[in-house]
Amino acid sequence: MEQVVNTIQEVFTSFNRQSIRRIEKLPQSGSDRIYFRIYTESESFIATYNLNIRENETFIQFSQHFVQAGLPVPAIYAWNEEKTIYIQQDLGVNSLLDKLEQHGHGDYAYKLFQKSLSQLARFQILGHKGLDYSLCLTAKEFGKQAILSDLLYCKYYFLDTLKLPYDKQGMLDDFDALSTYLTKTEYKYFMFRDFQSRNIIVNKDEVFFIDYQGGMQGALQYDVASLLWQAKAELSDEWKSYLLDFYMDEIDNLLEKPIDRDLFVSQYNGYVLIRLLQVLGAYGFRGLFERKAHFLASIPLALRNLKWFVENKRIGISLPEFDKVLRIIVQDEMINRFEPATATESTPLVVKVNSFSYRKGIPVDVSDNGGGFVFDCRGILNPGRYTEYKPLSGMDKAVQDFLEQRTRMNEFLNSVKDIIDISVEDYISRGFESLMINFGCTGGQHRSVYAAEQVARHLRNKYKVKTVLQHTNCENWVKTL
Repeated sequence: MEQVVNTIQEVFTSFNRQSIRRIEKLPQSGSDRIYFRIYTESESFIATYNLNIRENETFIQFSQHFVQAGLPVPAIYAWNEEKTIYIQQDLGVNSLLDKLEQHGHGDYAYKLFQKSLSQLARFQILGHKGLDYSLCLTAKEFGKQAILSDLLYCKYYFLDTLKLPYDKQGMLDDFDALSTYLTKTEYKYFMFRDFQSRNIIVNKDEVFFIDYQGGMQGALQYDVASLLWQAKAELSDEWKSYLLDFYMDEIDNLLEKPIDRDLFVSQYNGYVLIRLLQVLGAYGFRGLFERKAHFLASIPLALRNLKWFVENKRIGISLPEFDKVLRIIVQDEMINRFEPATATESTPLVVKVNSFSYRKGIPVDVSDNGGGFVFDCRGILNPGRYTEYKPLSGMDKAVQDFLEQRTRMNEFLNSVKDIIDISVEDYISRGFESLMINFGCTGGQHRSVYAAEQVARHLRNKYKVKTVLQHTNCENWVKTL
């Protein structure tokens, strides 16, 4: 990662003479792309590192096209010769979802959703004009095969993991009928493909779009369905209805003739279903197969979203086997399978998370049952070898950046979380009172402190369990979370 940072510096100086104050690695999301924020004296920029060169080329050229069309996307300033790194405009840190969580479902958030849909209509229709669809990463058009691909993605990575008995040929017949129905639309323009509130940046109350490299030509309804039915946003049915009407008004203002609203809404409902299932497939792959905690935690939200749709919406086509399976997976007992056991005020379990120095020995467990985990962090590159980090600890940002950007600490902690989560869930459900988790390194100052901090935060956020964090090599440092 150190070489990546050096290359970012070289690319930056190729177009900007400002001195770089620092380069900060940003938390990684669902993709394999790694983002950095570049700070200068007066402004900041975003650098992206991605080994998928074709994806980078598509994003760069799409961005240049959309900027020329006057659409709200980041400007691309420079890239390296290999096109594994590019630098773009920094639009800010607040997404539409952040604003929704900060301000709640009130007038301010509602107006931001209106702005997003107004810009989406422009993005789809104006961005479509003159766009080179040969740049698309997969198919040029979201047609029947692409729809079938999304349905099969959900089948393989989610439905089949549940081991439900169903008529597989009947399901495939229903998939074919649904995909045929949805491709019969005359409203095909640029389709963002992943238009959700995390990909909408709010800067000075204006909205900007990011992460559209997976776009292609497709139905207008898909993107608006993606935004309004995003599980994490938890929009009310009233908001969804009013915002859909607002979006159709915006579309009418940009097209030569008004849309057929009855047909548009009927197919919109079909695309809502497709999008909900595509998201479930993604959560299944990232969560059930790759064991990424964020995606596992999102599965119950997605299922509740689907449950409401199944019980309240119709798409104007008969899908008997598909409908039967959908009604099974949205039952409460099925949703509860994906809900992690969480602590309450009366839960007796207390998890003690310690950092320690192997020179001084492993902390003693004085609880009645004893036991727990000891993880050795000495396989991680030690920041203490470097002069600038010696006086610091794992609680200091400079050390945290070092461990996240230049070591395998994140990979190490992902494996740790998979192991300890099994015990925490079991201990909560069985009423156990104590669990100790220890992280050791040479001096108990950098790696073990950072690891203990991250795991304590993970347990508190995911399980709401009482957690006592202690850095045994830091005098009198104990914190209850």
